[in-house]
Amino acid sequence: MKDLATEHRPVTNLFPQPATQDEWEPYRLTDEQVAFFREEGYLSGVRILDDHQIEVLRKELAGLTDPGHPGHHLFYEYHSNESTDPDTVVFHALGHWRITPGFHDVLWSPAFLMAAHQLLGGGVRFWHDQIFSKPARHGGVVAWHQDYSYWTRTGPMNHLTCWIGLDDADRQNGCLQYIPGSHRWGLLDRPTLTGDMDGLVQFLDADQRKAMANPVAVELKAGHCTFHHPLMVHGSYANYTERPRRAFVLNVFKDGVISNSDEVLLEGVPVIPRGEKMGGRFFPLLMEG
Repeated sequence: MKDLATEHRPVTNLFPQPATQDEWEPYRLTDEQVAFFREEGYLSGVRILDDHQIEVLRKELAGLTDPGHPGHHLFYEYHSNESTDPDTVVFHALGHWRITPGFHDVLWSPAFLMAAHQLLGGGVRFWHDQIFSKPARHGGVVAWHQDYSYWTRTGPMNHLTCWIGLDDADRQNGCLQYIPGSHRWGLLDRPTLTGDMDGLVQFLDADQRKAMANPVAVELKAGHCTFHHPLMVHGSYANYTERPRRAFVLNVFKDGVISNSDEVLLEGVPVIPRGEKMGGRFFPLLMEG
């Protein structure tokens, strides 16, 4: 099976590409949206997918949950409860952009790229993707954490996360939750994510613990996204409803970020020596500065 990491452009027409500056303009965030992101650490409610794109990606996701998928060896990581019932598979994986055309091409979604370009303030380079699938009635807690605590092997910290729903997400089925303003707390000690939603709290001071008592639940319609800062404290509770909560994440950084490690950055990806610019086959430039 072809590794789509060799293709640094869309391979389908699922996400039509603007041909002129005028065609990019409808995707531009307002000054107010950018200012909100800077102040609060997140920006939600941006529509990334139309109904047809949602259905294409849902079908691709259903295939990817099968451990026998012919592209399974291309995942960087693959975690599953190994259920044989596709409706009860709890699924988290990295690397699906290499496997299916829809998840590959969404990297070039105009709405995603324009917003990422504005929020990063320059060229957008791909880091890695993630899938989080919480089936109906089957839990799936993601403890409070900061994304950059896992990414210090790259720097400087010019990173951005975009979480995109394939189902409606609300408090009941485990939507993403934020602690507004926590992106100004600096890099915190990182607990092991063992299902303890509040494991991070022991590392916080009194004011931070007070803020943790007032999270914002980011309820979104399918096809909409939320962007957040790499130091934003966020997490999600379990899904105990009769509805699935499927979502995927696109992680990017500003062009110019370098490797801070001589170790493997992602499983199966060649080492980028410490001090060298991130780039090449697995970290394509999605949009120039």
